[in-house]
Amino acid sequence: MSKLPTPAERLRSLLAAAGSLTLHVPGRRCDLVGAHRVEAGRILLQAPDSVLLEPDCAAVLELTDVVPTPVRSRVRARATFGGWLTAVGGAPGPGRSGRGLIEPDGMELALELVEATLQDPAYGRDREISVDPDAFAAAVPDPLAEAEADLLCHLVAEHPDAVERLSRLIPPHHLHGVRRILPVRLDRYGVVLRLEFAGRARDVRLPFLAPLHRAEEAGDKMQELYARARCCHGGH
Repeated sequence: MSKLPTPAERLRSLLAAAGSLTLHVPGRRCDLVGAHRVEAGRILLQAPDSVLLEPDCAAVLELTDVVPTPVRSRVRARATFGGWLTAVGGAPGPGRSGRGLIEPDGMELALELVEATLQDPAYGRDREISVDPDAFAAAVPDPLAEAEADLLCHLVAEHPDAVERLSRLIPPHHLHGVRRILPVRLDRYGVVLRLEFAGRARDVRLPFLAPLHRAEEAGDKMQELYARARCCHGGH
């Protein structure tokens, strides 16, 4: 069985790649664009235009991950992070009123994580996985997390022949009735191709011989896959 990132690593990778998150606090929903990072197991957020924040305010962050390539079903994973939202540093800062209204002054908020969940078909369809906050804090993002979308889109747009070559690594009987093949994932362990049929789809992981450790290794790892593909089905 090919190796997958741990659920904690997957959550860290999702956050590293996400351009936006949705923040829910009592009575308010906010979309945060390019305004988060992870530090010491906490999710740090740049304050939106205004957030009603009481001490130890309960909050939930939601994240939806979509396939960057043009497949039919694009939602790839969903994640939620629940915990207590506080102003970094604890004391009220400029722009914060007595009722806890944070105005847009660059104030940073911290979500102290209590629970996190992951829904990703790669770990079981319709399965929700709970991730321990300590495991989340100890995990690191995949080296390709931030570059994955650009790499997959480049592969589809500039090297469609490469996708066809990679498909040679899939047993021929799995390709009967396939109408389209597109890459949908790329991580340190390998690349995932989606086989689209008339009324269904199937994802197939093509593992690297060994996991990569730096994003710069991605080109060499893909070349290894292409070389293996040339040896399949007589090179045709």
